[in-house]
Order: sequence, then structure tokens, then C-alpha cells
Amino acid sequence: MTNYIILAFCLMILLAYLFDITSRYSKIPGVILLIGLGIALRLLVNHTGFEIPDIEPLLPVIGTLGLILIVMEASMDLKLGKNKVGIIFKSASAAIILFAFFAAIMTIILYKLLGFPLIDSLLNAVPFGIISSAVAIPSAINLNREQKEFVVYESSLSDIVGILVFDFILIYQGSVGHGLINYGLNAILTIFVAIIVTSALAILLHKITYHINYIIILTSVVLVYALAKMIHLPALLLVLAFGIALANYKLVQNSVIKRYVDFNKFGNDLVSFRKILTELTFVVRSFFFIMFGFYTKIEGLLNFHNIFTALAIIVGIYLLRIIFLWKFLKIPIFPFLFLSPRGLITILLFLSIPATLRIEPINEEVVTLVILLSIFLMMIGNILYKDENIAAEESDMDIIIHEESITEQDR
Repeated sequence: MTNYIILAFCLMILLAYLFDITSRYSKIPGVILLIGLGIALRLLVNHTGFEIPDIEPLLPVIGTLGLILIVMEASMDLKLGKNKVGIIFKSASAAIILFAFFAAIMTIILYKLLGFPLIDSLLNAVPFGIISSAVAIPSAINLNREQKEFVVYESSLSDIVGILVFDFILIYQGSVGHGLINYGLNAILTIFVAIIVTSALAILLHKITYHINYIIILTSVVLVYALAKMIHLPALLLVLAFGIALANYKLVQNSVIKRYVDFNKFGNDLVSFRKILTELTFVVRSFFFIMFGFYTKIEGLLNFHNIFTALAIIVGIYLLRIIFLWKFLKIPIFPFLFLSPRGLITILLFLSIPATLRIEPINEEVVTLVILLSIFLMMIGNILYKDENIAAEESDMDIIIHEESITEQDR
């Protein structure tokens, strides 16, 4: 039995790696394939009668680890600087305003039209307003540098803002005013603690010469996150501050700190740390999506009410996005329209909603359908945009060849 379990884990990692590589060429996002693999494994187990241990209770644990790793990885993509002000403003506007409008509209529909309690409606609406950076960023491979930066900033900020808002609502379900004061004070305390923790972890990252160091840093981050959650602090601010501080260490490279820090070595250490973080995130994310697919109720994916609810949410997401990109940001709708997939964060936050606060029209199958539909639309958008790029490149090449031939004739 032990050997079979080891074999299954190894095969799942290899398949996840294969999905990740082939997605760059097939344009089929790996998330769809991972969820599909989980569903296929469930069908196989049901057909063969093979019994496996129930590991569904581990799903939130793996998901929380994935959440910490994803936020840290996303925050390390947030480079600060004067030359980034324009792109940061546009992407932050898109992330925050679209999230706020979608969550507000869906909450009003659930609260006013369907009669559900306000807090319940808001908690169930928030996860659907968040773009998955874990899915969006790898899918921006065919874009130019500025377009990629927009996707990185928008999806990363959407993750972070959405999670912080969700945590706020979950912790302070009573008075909003009282909650805002407490959350503000806790945020200040968290930032103060984050400065101390970030400095300590950065020193550890730089000074440790023992061959085991990066995993100790990651373990420390998870430990601090868990302790902060236990005392009801906005724990993800700690993770966010740590990631941003590491990503922007060059801002203090010419300060008095350079007397005590070898920034060349620190930069090399950071590159190695980022590689470990990326690979660990890949493993955790892969297992989570496979497990999520495995425990998905297949009959629920074919339920008419679930399909209708998911389609209504998808229409709302993309209708708001078209209006905002076109009328407010005044930037091209393509390729940014479809680069707003839902993914791991949506699942994690939904699973974090207490059973007593969940509402009937929204269930795990609706969440799965929204994720699959948004990723499928992103895949179609990537294919169409790539074709347009190829056509444009061919057109430009024809013009260049034509101009060169005219020049030769003139000679």
C-alpha cells in the first residue's frame, strides 16, 4: 500500500509538471487539467472500488499553505519605483474598483432580491471578485513587458485586497465602524510587527551559512502567520510586507544599510529563495487542485441551477470589466478582458466561510464552474490574441520586405 501511495504522488507531480510545460504551447491552462485529473481519479476510484483514506479535511490546510505561498510570491512581483507609478495606478484602479463593484452588486442581488442576510451575502460574493494571480500571471507569457506588468500588478493586488477585505468581514461581522477602528489599529500593529519580522528574516536569509536555510525562512513566515491569525491580526499583511521588502531591497541599496549588508550576496540569496518558493508553491498548488477536483461532486457540475448561477456570475464579471477598461481606463479591451480568471484564492476563501454563513445558491460546484468557465475564456482569449499578434507580425514583415524591395529598385 505504501509503495502505491508513493507511486501515485510521484505520478501526480510529474503530470502536473507536464501540464505546466504543455500549457505554454497548447494554451490549455494547467489548472483545468489538474482539476480534470482529480475528477478522473475520482471516477477511476469509484469504478474500481479501490479504497483510499479520506483526506478531504486536509484540503483547507493545504489551501492555507498555498494561500501564504501565493501571496508571498505575488508580493515579490510588486516592484516599486517612480517609473512604475502609471502602470501601478492603472492596475491598482482596475483591481480595487472592479473588485469593489462586483462584490457590491452581487451582494445587493443576494441581499435585496433573494433575501439573504447582508453579512452572509457579502462573504459569499467577495471570493468571486478576486482575480487569481496564480493563473493569470503564467498566462500572460505572450504579452509585451508593459502588458505583463499590468497583469502582474492587477492580479497580485486583487488577490491581496480581496483577502484582506474577506478577513475583515469574517472577523468583524458586527459593527462596521467599530470593526474599521479595530482593523486599522491592528493593521498599524501588524505593520510594526512586520518591520521587525521582515528585518529578522532578511538578516537570517543573508547571514545563515548552514546548508539548510530557505526552508527555515518559509517555516518562520508560516509560523508568524499562524500566530497572527490566532490573535486576530491581519496576518497576510505580514506576508505581504515581507515579500514587498525582499522584492524592493534595491531601494535601500545606497543607504547606510550597505555598511552592514553585502547586497550582491543578498541578491544571489534572493534568487535562490525565489526558486525554492516558486517550486514549493507549484507542488502545493498542484496537489490542492487535484484534491479539489477529486472531491468535487460531478453531478453538481451538471446541475441546471448551478450552471445558471455560474453563467450569471461570469456575465457580471466580464460585463463590468468591459465597461471599466473601455470607459474609465481607456485602454484596449484585448488582451486584458479575459486575463481575469478565478482560481485558488476563490476556492480557499469560499472554503473558509463557516457553514452557518453559506447561502443556498452558492456551493462548491458553482465555484468550480466559475473557475473553469473563466479559465476557458482566458484560454480562448490567449489563442485569439496570439493569432492577432502573428497576423500583425506578418503584416509588419510584408511592409518591411516591400520597403526593402523599393529601396533596391531605386538603387
